[in-house]
Amino acid sequence: MAKRKSWQEKLMDSKGLPKIVNVTSKMAGRWGAKEGDTVVIPSPLEVDEIMRKVPRGKLITINEIRSFLAKKYNATICCPITTGIFARISAEASAEAKAEGKKNVTPYWRTLKKGGVINEKYPGGVEYQKKLLEEEGHKVIKKGKKYVVSDFEKHLVEF
Repeated sequence: MAKRKSWQEKLMDSKGLPKIVNVTSKMAGRWGAKEGDTVVIPSPLEVDEIMRKVPRGKLITINEIRSFLAKKYNATICCPITTGIFARISAEASAEAKAEGKKNVTPYWRTLKKGGVINEKYPGGVEYQKKLLEEEGHKVIKKGKKYVVSDFEKHLVEF
């Protein structure tokens, strides 16, 4: 049986990405795209690079990452599915590197979901990320079952 790839190996595996593809009729209607539009499928490292640049006290959302990448490639949109998957890979690779004693890791807890929601799938879960965000001066509140960074819009990073 083949050895499973580490998260850091997954992060380095670009699989021929990024690439820009035309929105097909099957894709049309999803994500606000129509046939003839273009979608960029980023590489895992590109998503990680953006997440890595978010300084202490600042935040970014997956949607901001997608907007940045769509503009970078002059595409109509950036694929939300792969961007989300690659953000998760970045987060897991960061936690893996930290567990190995590395210091300069990607601050994945600063990357939020739409609406400032903490991503429960990231390493350490919501409680760990909440602790790190509060240490950086953010106020985290519970909205229903989700944890949200209060006034997150005021802390969004601009590239």
